[in-house]
Amino acid sequence: MAGLRDQLLKSGLVNEKQVKKAQKEKHKEQRGQGKAGVPDEEALRRQRVQAEKLERDRQLNQQRKEAADRKALGAQVRQLIEVHRQPIREGEIPFSFTDDGKVKKLMLDTKTRDQLVRGQLAIVRGDQGYGFVPRETAEKILQREAAYVILLNEPAGQDDPFGDDPYADYQVPDDLIW
Repeated sequence: MAGLRDQLLKSGLVNEKQVKKAQKEKHKEQRGQGKAGVPDEEALRRQRVQAEKLERDRQLNQQRKEAADRKALGAQVRQLIEVHRQPIREGEIPFSFTDDGKVKKLMLDTKTRDQLVRGQLAIVRGDQGYGFVPRETAEKILQREAAYVILLNEPAGQDDPFGDDPYADYQVPDDLIW
């Protein structure tokens, strides 16, 4: 190797400064190759710790995003209920429904009770207790968060199985209305 260097210096293709620079680079390369050639255990541990930290951060960010989405949906539902809530008109007719496995009873007027039975109104749970909302609003609430809708009956249409009820002309006693 020294022979080649001397020959290049004698022929004038390189000068002493270039030779020293080349030797320094070669020395640096050999020194770096010794460390990089064999993976350092400490470096591997640091990489593993870094990867685990990145994964934890990603999971934490995902959980935060999901919580923020749930909170936003809850706010949308509460706003829908507050905007479209109809007042409870108290009356003499009892109307029973179940909420979380418990039977609840409201005393309603005839018009409100009929709207609930026909599916035109729905009972929802709001911040101030139960309330009534129109069917369209209840369907929007169901799309966002079904837990807020307590009762939503299907509307009676043309395919009503009781449409030609032979007993329709007879009065139903009050004690049979549930």
